[in-house]
Amino acid sequence: MSAPSPATPLLNTPLNALHIELGAKMVPFAGYSMPVQYPAGLMAEHNHTRSAAGLFDVSHMGQLRLVGADAAAAFETLMPVDVIGLGVGKQRYGLLLNDDGGIIDDLMFFNRGKDIFVIVNGACKVGDIAHIIERIGHRCQVIPMPERGLLALQGPKAVDVLSRLVPGVEKLVFMTGGEFNWNGADLFITRSGYTGEDGFEISVHESRIDEFARALLKQEEVKPIGLGARNSLRLEAGLCLYGNDIDTTTTPPEATLNWAIQKVRRTGGERAGGFPGATKILSQIDQPTSLTQKRVGLIAKERIPVREPAELQNAAGEKIGHITSGLLSPTLNQPVALGFVKPEFAANGTEVFALVRGKQVPMVVSATPFVPTNYFRG
Repeated sequence: MSAPSPATPLLNTPLNALHIELGAKMVPFAGYSMPVQYPAGLMAEHNHTRSAAGLFDVSHMGQLRLVGADAAAAFETLMPVDVIGLGVGKQRYGLLLNDDGGIIDDLMFFNRGKDIFVIVNGACKVGDIAHIIERIGHRCQVIPMPERGLLALQGPKAVDVLSRLVPGVEKLVFMTGGEFNWNGADLFITRSGYTGEDGFEISVHESRIDEFARALLKQEEVKPIGLGARNSLRLEAGLCLYGNDIDTTTTPPEATLNWAIQKVRRTGGERAGGFPGATKILSQIDQPTSLTQKRVGLIAKERIPVREPAELQNAAGEKIGHITSGLLSPTLNQPVALGFVKPEFAANGTEVFALVRGKQVPMVVSATPFVPTNYFRG
């Protein structure tokens, strides 16, 4: 019997020294050492992002370029979304699927004209890039960008802060972006994020990201924000976390992500199907009664935090589903959650029960987002 191999050492983002200098509590996440919170704590960080501007290091995420005349058509064969029809200067949410219609990852992609810029989740990026190269590498160039770091500046004051340093970004609207320059550093900036607030995601070379992050943190409205508040902010916004709320065992219709599948890729559309698992997924969209589970939002009636993977039951104590993400909402001061239930329990207003330490906690199926979003649409 061979000795166990040593644990793979954690990777560091280009901002590791800055996090430690700021007093961050570092934890393993997606193979990286990442800040879960700073000395102010999760609640203060969460509330600061909702009221001012929070700076997140998301350099663990994967960045890549798809280059070539056939890139959009090729990428569209991997996802149930409209890639070909996305205009230059615009961004869209996408879903990489396996051949059974399960979700390999969710991602963002941007038409830059010269290429398609893609951002994938950190924990999935090695597998995603290998999958993309295997499936479409013969049709376009797939160019990973490990030399680029990624920042997210989120909150109602984000536009004031960033336009001070990078004039022109204030002209962007939600899910648009462009190339900018700061003190000779090339920035690629989109007006988007993962908090439900207005904000920006900024791709910057690893050699300049520390300098740029420090310049942002010098602005009085900005504080550093860790993974803990990033999670509570995205959950209040009703946004999925890959590996919790969606994975290879869930299809987009089961995950209530039909909104991400444009009409052109649906039954009767100009380019209907042609993506992995299309027969199954289009059947689930066209015949919703065929679904066996649906993702829903849930708000607890009692102030008892309900966390994943708590079982969900009906009044008779029979299992009807499970929680995939849950916590006490700092904004609402109520427990909120995402989870999967049998379709007959998925209507808003339905009462279900989460099993917490052997006790049934009543919850109500609720629309998401739990906290209204503040995206800037112009």
